[in-house]
Amino acid sequence: MSKLLDVNIDEPRWDQTTYIGRAKHFFTVTNPRNLLYSSKILESSRDIVLKHRAKQPLGDEVTADDLYRAKVIYDSAFHPITGEKTFILGRMSAQVPMNMFVTGCMMTFYKSTPAVVFWQWVNQSFNALVNYCNRSGSHMPLETIGKSYVLATGGAVATALLLNKMVKKAPPVIGRFVPFAAVAAANCVNIPAMRSKELTEGIKVFDANNNELGLSKVAAVEGTIAVIISRIVMASPSMGFSPILMNALERKNVFLNRRWLEPTIQVLFAGFLLTFATPLACALFVQKAPIKVEKLEPEIQVRTISLILSVSIIW
Repeated sequence: MSKLLDVNIDEPRWDQTTYIGRAKHFFTVTNPRNLLYSSKILESSRDIVLKHRAKQPLGDEVTADDLYRAKVIYDSAFHPITGEKTFILGRMSAQVPMNMFVTGCMMTFYKSTPAVVFWQWVNQSFNALVNYCNRSGSHMPLETIGKSYVLATGGAVATALLLNKMVKKAPPVIGRFVPFAAVAAANCVNIPAMRSKELTEGIKVFDANNNELGLSKVAAVEGTIAVIISRIVMASPSMGFSPILMNALERKNVFLNRRWLEPTIQVLFAGFLLTFATPLACALFVQKAPIKVEKLEPEIQVRTISLILSVSIIW
């Protein structure tokens, strides 16, 4: 009879306490090649994962590497809570190809008001799609996603239009940084709005032994700030270096009579940088992040001390 593989596939394969381990994990999660798997391979991978979780033998030909590969494929296409297949453009593996196109267009068509409004709207619509497809039913209701979408779109468009007006007399290269400022502003609005329930009610905190200590608003604030930072860092290379490159090419008249070349270079350059920036930015912070007890609410601190005392007595 086939033996069961002693593998915990519900934890990442690499050590998540190190940046390198987290980076390896997110390189697999955001890999665009995950989009190319056929329905047959997706279903086969799901069967392997579900059988393993049910402690059913997988067959002698299935190795630990095969199991981890199946888990990566499964996670790339199926919702972790509902188990339903996620819309392809809302998957994490679609982040790089979709963002490279949207970012490239935002960085190219940044001068006219209609173009600014349209591409900022497209960008926030894509973000809303990703939030919807990867939502948790208990923590991210559709109403919250809708509010964050409206606020982020309004904030991004208003910031871009205002800055465009302010930099009209500035050097051309300055104007190319406006889309980045708009995206950064949108993240500062969108993410707190999306996590408004967590910020008002708190998120669960646990001790080292995985004992739940209660809900903490302080931890929710720290988590939200970490997400905002990682999102801005993620966009920084493609939207920060692009103006310098494109301004240099424009000064050399590279785009003269070849206007199609500018968006092409913008999209390809953004794609190259996002391939690395997306997983590396996601890996900046530990998903199960430690927080000092003295930072938490007084009632949680009391509960923590009580737990430590009770453990000491048991020993």
